[in-house]
Amino acid sequence: MIAEDEPVSNPLHIKGLGEVGICGAAAAIGNAVFNATGIRVRNFPITIDRLLPHLPEMPA
Repeated sequence: MIAEDEPVSNPLHIKGLGEVGICGAAAAIGNAVFNATGIRVRNFPITIDRLLPHLPEMPA
């Protein structure tokens, strides 16, 4: 809560910090995918169709 009168807060006098806390989430997920697969995906969203062409062939 904001102790003094803040003209740019919402009607509940609360200011959010949600975006600041989630800025690194996409990079962390991208690094986790790289650590798990060895494939660096630089475009979002990270989907299976971007990973499959780079995976090695499985022996029969």
